[in-house]
Amino acid sequence: MSKMPEYLSGFCNENATEAVPGALPVGQNSPQKPAFGLYAEQLSGTPFTVPRRDARRTWMYRIRPSAAHPPYRRIEQPLLCGALTDPTPNRLRWDPIPLPEIPQDFVDGIVTMLANPETTNGAGVTVHQYLATSDMRRVFWNADGELLIVPQLGRLAIDTELGRIAAEPGEIAVIPRGVRFRVALPDRSARGYLCENHGAMLRLPDLGPIGANGLANPRDFLTPAAWYEDRDGPTEVVQKFMGQLWSTTLDHSPLDVVAWHGNLAPYKYDLARFNTLGSISFDHPDPSIFTVLTSPTDTQGIANLDFICIASRWLVAEHTFRPPWFHRNVMNECMGLIMGAYDAKQGGFEPGGLSLHGIMAAHGPDNASAERAAREDLVPRKLDGTMAIMFETRQVLRPTVHALSMSQLQADYDAVWNGFGKNFTGGRR
Repeated sequence: MSKMPEYLSGFCNENATEAVPGALPVGQNSPQKPAFGLYAEQLSGTPFTVPRRDARRTWMYRIRPSAAHPPYRRIEQPLLCGALTDPTPNRLRWDPIPLPEIPQDFVDGIVTMLANPETTNGAGVTVHQYLATSDMRRVFWNADGELLIVPQLGRLAIDTELGRIAAEPGEIAVIPRGVRFRVALPDRSARGYLCENHGAMLRLPDLGPIGANGLANPRDFLTPAAWYEDRDGPTEVVQKFMGQLWSTTLDHSPLDVVAWHGNLAPYKYDLARFNTLGSISFDHPDPSIFTVLTSPTDTQGIANLDFICIASRWLVAEHTFRPPWFHRNVMNECMGLIMGAYDAKQGGFEPGGLSLHGIMAAHGPDNASAERAAREDLVPRKLDGTMAIMFETRQVLRPTVHALSMSQLQADYDAVWNGFGKNFTGGRR
């Protein structure tokens, strides 16, 4: 368990990896007798008959098949997927949630903040935060969607059935739907954001007129090499199914995949490797230029989910209001802060905090940020030591009842836009 994880390079490549030489069959996927007494099992992340370019699946060669398990029973986790409130047009912002004083693992520490009500129909997103103070002794998997994990405080050691991943603040990890995993805490506590994608699997956005290079490069996404756990003894396995948790107990560890090949696997990405693009003349482009991953819909250009990272970069545009301009749009924007300060807010938005600006809700820099931006000398300036992330979706996000009752909800958030005076001169320069 102390060995550092090994990785394969490339986003959703057709990879082949074996922890024991000779465990992968040659020439076929499901031989009558796989090597070393293993069982062949396929994990499909897309329907069987989608176009080949969209198909995502992996063949696993494991010590025991996943089918060998007792029935699952319902268990309670009161802060997970609670009741949703009615949609609200109001802008919302939360302070960081403090870490709990009592021990709780990654699963116990998931707090659902926002969700679309359509998540059972193969679309939509759910936004959680996690607050963990103890290692997982059980194994978890999600039947409802893939999980985008964004650490904000503390490192995560993620053991999955397809290999091991280490993720820290400034990195992300994605666990596909159905993949079993367990989370340990090298720093003994951790906090971060957890976005559950119920729609099409995340992929790299098209680059259009940008060309062949820029934004996130496929080779910088790392998939774990095969690793397995051959351990007998009671192991609790928890699954999330239709928003509820269900548990069963195996007599062995399910993280027992000795070899695998395919293009469906967990992966990690260092956000510092994102190649930020922007204007070198005047005005700055839409925030879509910061898109790391996207979950598309059937309508071209409309995303079920865009994952956006706004991090350190140079500001050089001339004659330009440099912070994010005041705007309204048809998307719903849920923003978190990993580190530093966000350049459109001069306070009140802290690392670990969360905000929601819904469809057509007017937002932009607060009064202090706008005044500073209007006065500053437009010399080249490095915006450094900052990293904000955003989950953007076309579908309306509703807060949970619990999220609206939290003491961290800022009752005075609208006040950050107070104080904008009337500067209109009546046409006189």
